Amino acid sequence: MKNIIHTIKNTDWQSITETMHQNGYAIIPDLLSEEECELLKSNYHHSSLYRKTVIMARHRFGLGEYKYFTYPLPEIIQTIRTNIYPYLAPVANAWCKALHIDNQFPSDHQEFLDQCHLNGQQKATVLILKYGKGGFNTLHQDLYGDLYFPIQIVLMLSEPEKDFTGGEFVLTQQIPRAQSKAIVLQPKKGDVLIFTTQFKPEKGNKGYYRVHMKHGVSEVKEGNRYALGIIFHDAAS
Repeated sequence: MKNIIHTIKNTDWQSITETMHQNGYAIIPDLLSEEECELLKSNYHHSSLYRKTVIMARHRFGLGEYKYFTYPLPEIIQTIRTNIYPYLAPVANAWCKALHIDNQFPSDHQEFLDQCHLNGQQKATVLILKYGKGGFNTLHQDLYGDLYFPIQIVLMLSEPEKDFTGGEFVLTQQIPRAQSKAIVLQPKKGDVLIFTTQFKPEKGNKGYYRVHMKHGVSEVKEGNRYALGIIFHDAAS
């Protein structure tokens, strides 16, 4: 855990913050080691770790499956969730201020979770996702309740072009009075992709306006693609 905490602490958060303000996403390379990625993947079939399995095709979410962890979270996941959140809270607060949203997030993650629990949102939202050949995820937003944190992360557990082909991470940006913009990303194994949950502010001639964004995964052509999603708010169900 010390290596993960050290990497998070020594990340250039000023650069990450600027990139988030500009693009709504940013990448931290090599947070997880090869061994840590393989450990998380190997735990996929340990049913005691999870509260719920979702077969995506049943709900027309795509093709593949994902599992929601139950509390308490595995130590490595808890460490990442707790230690990254304080660096993202100022970004989220700046976005709310720019868009005149009357909401400010505490710097401590547990304090924010306490707010979720008071709002009836008490279930863990961290999930692990698996896609095989032909797998994909339709465009969506991970909100889970009235109270949500506007930034989330995904950790890539498989290596593109080695473990799988295709399966790019896709963001769409809904531009007012124009066609939507698509952004295609392919993080490497062990990388952390930080991205907006629902919106980002965009500066216009008359101040900031809200740009809505969704995310998904393009079709996997070959192999298996594993990823870990960390959402910072809890779910009502």
